[in-house]
Amino acid sequence: MAAASSEKGPVELCKGINGLDKVVLREVRGSSAEVYFYGGHVTSWKNEHGEEMLFVSSKAIFKPPKAIRGGIPICFPQFSNLGPLEQHGFARNRFWTVDKDPPPVPPNSRAFIDLILKPSEDDLKIWPHSYEFRLRVTLGPAGDLMLTSRIRNTNTDGKPFTFTFAYHTYLSVSDISEVRVEGLETLDYLDNLQNRERFTEQGDAITFEGEVDKMYLSTPTKIAILDHEKKRTFVIRKDGLPDAVVWNPWDKKAKAMADFGDDEYKHMLCVEAAAVEKAITLKPGEEWRGRQELSVVPSSYCSGQLDPQKVLHGS
Repeated sequence: MAAASSEKGPVELCKGINGLDKVVLREVRGSSAEVYFYGGHVTSWKNEHGEEMLFVSSKAIFKPPKAIRGGIPICFPQFSNLGPLEQHGFARNRFWTVDKDPPPVPPNSRAFIDLILKPSEDDLKIWPHSYEFRLRVTLGPAGDLMLTSRIRNTNTDGKPFTFTFAYHTYLSVSDISEVRVEGLETLDYLDNLQNRERFTEQGDAITFEGEVDKMYLSTPTKIAILDHEKKRTFVIRKDGLPDAVVWNPWDKKAKAMADFGDDEYKHMLCVEAAAVEKAITLKPGEEWRGRQELSVVPSSYCSGQLDPQKVLHGS
């Protein structure tokens, strides 16, 4: 099995669940990622040992028009219910295509795919704006995963448009009660469980003992998620995305979701690089770019701090 997979190239187009088209990205050291054309949706990211880093629910429904539960859904042009559109907008349940005219920026890897989404006639009825949304997903040589979104206003009527955006990343964790998030302490956040009231985060690092749905504001470009049991740390680096949403549904909400296992909340955490509090406005011809890079480093939990050398060099 291993021999066969190593012979496959860095980019393989194939069929996924329910016959949906997907692309598999592979790096020579053994890491991989999968992207479904439906939603422009990353559904898998594995390290060189074949361990899955993203959470996808065992009950996820890979059937349009339902969005895939887990991985990295793209929220555009509306995050959550902050506007008239369906929850999280429509990009995550549209079929994307391969971009024949991708940005000239050379990737740092051969394992990448360029996808594009443009509005259909039906889309224009619910959101009357013309745009080109280009998404590049790259698997780096060290197994890091990069998503770069470029959204351009192609309206010919001279009208600007405004949108909110998020990479709704579901991370796979061993036990949510053993996880801590560093980089968001002392920041202001809006609590979605309390009518988006504004609070200031107290304490050293964020830990979890119940439902959480918070949008942290003016966040740093780097956030770390430490998984004590697996002795590993996810590092999210982001650009153009000032907010960070932290979400875990906990037991009651988990039971209420048809496409989510009752106990799966224990093994996932969403940390979402986002531009929500201040919506993005583009005039015709203008382009916005939002980038997220995910990497995994070994962590020494006992120090209570990230080992800066390891994060720096991504050993």
